[in-house]
Amino acid sequence: MKVILAGHNVDYEVIRECRASLEGEERLTPETLCAAYARISRNPLPVDELRSAARSEVEKARRSNQTIVFGMGHSSIAEHAVFNIDILGVSRLIVEEIEKFRLCSYTEKSQRYIRLEDDFVIPQEVRDAGLEGLFVETVKEQNALYHKLYAALKEHLFEKHREMLADPSNRSTVDGWAKEDARYIVSMATHAQLGMTLNARNLELMLRRSAAHPLKEMNEYGKRLYEATGDIAPSLVRYTEATPFDQETKEDLRELAAGTDTSGQNPVIAQEGNVTLVDATPDGDEVIIASLLHSFSDLTLGACRAAALAMSREEKEGVIRTACRRMQAYDPPVREFEYAGLLFEAVVSASCFAQLKRHRMATITTQGYNPSLGVTIPPSIREIGMDKPFMEVISRTDAAYRRIREVSPPAAPYILTNSHRKRVALRVNIRELYHISRLREDLHAQWDIRETAERMVRLGKGVMPVVLMLAAGKDTFTPLS
Repeated sequence: MKVILAGHNVDYEVIRECRASLEGEERLTPETLCAAYARISRNPLPVDELRSAARSEVEKARRSNQTIVFGMGHSSIAEHAVFNIDILGVSRLIVEEIEKFRLCSYTEKSQRYIRLEDDFVIPQEVRDAGLEGLFVETVKEQNALYHKLYAALKEHLFEKHREMLADPSNRSTVDGWAKEDARYIVSMATHAQLGMTLNARNLELMLRRSAAHPLKEMNEYGKRLYEATGDIAPSLVRYTEATPFDQETKEDLRELAAGTDTSGQNPVIAQEGNVTLVDATPDGDEVIIASLLHSFSDLTLGACRAAALAMSREEKEGVIRTACRRMQAYDPPVREFEYAGLLFEAVVSASCFAQLKRHRMATITTQGYNPSLGVTIPPSIREIGMDKPFMEVISRTDAAYRRIREVSPPAAPYILTNSHRKRVALRVNIRELYHISRLREDLHAQWDIRETAERMVRLGKGVMPVVLMLAAGKDTFTPLS
């Protein structure tokens, strides 16, 4: 056996320095790795020798990549080229658009842990409409209240949790609670930054979708992303322009939805607070139990399904206990738990969605932010009696939103706050719901998403009580004896 390190991510500034002193600097490209791996299927040479050949003939490697990726359609070859990208000075709203690409990796500046300054994006659409003054005035009013809320919440929470603060190491935790609740009044225009890792295949898709996006900030982001990466792996990224499919499909569907008759019954399974269970795999407990039996026997799936349906509740629990007996809080259930799923609709704040969207193994689609859905006010803000000034700022924010929406509907959400809500559709398999439960039902999770996750799990247990019997936050998870 041989296991050879073929390459790894290196800070690009190091590569720049190396290029200045090395001969053959054109070899400093991930394209040679892609070309070598592309040849594995049809070339008998060892892969390390294929890499050596690709490094010695970069232009030939590039031509090979173009033929294989674009001529033959084997786009997976482009996934071997990986980029790390710094993204700074974009709005919170655009971060949501960037992070829709779920096969990329992101680490984002958290508004929960960092005290925010007053920096924000002024959308070009707002400038063009002559509403910059209204926009800036509204955001400054939001930010001024943020600072007042943070100071008042910090004092309140430090007093409320005096016993906890006897241990100095807890000060940052309580201070973080003040920050995370104060941010509910901050706008979606607030500056954000993140680190992103993506491969060339997803880079091309992101560039194309950015070009087709209705917001100018996203268009500009795509251009700058291309400028930063375009000359590094040109043989792997070709289709970067907006297509009619990307540009026009959503508008076609919007028109179709506007004319749809919705007078019929509204079938749902159950609802709790802001979460509705819309659909569930029929006989979900039995589907997963049958899958477990199937994977570890020579029986057909049909025979396993018949056996699962014939089991008593105690026998079904026995199967799940066997599958989970050695599971600890950090272990995911086995993959067979993916065969059954649940479809939820949730009305969530922007703060809640910022965390929910990170669960990229789920299928998540959303409507736009909608002031008619109201806002989420943290309980701590009510406790300090600041809910009235909070709502006064929200009222003026909603008025500004309506004004901007008259001239530029896509840009209007910039002015909305982290407390504003939208509807989210979320389909999760049971394995992913376990992950959500462990992370978001935990005592240390932020209260807004914890409440949403708790409701999702309770609704799920109502239809699949057996396979979800161990779903809980890390702090309350109890391994089976």
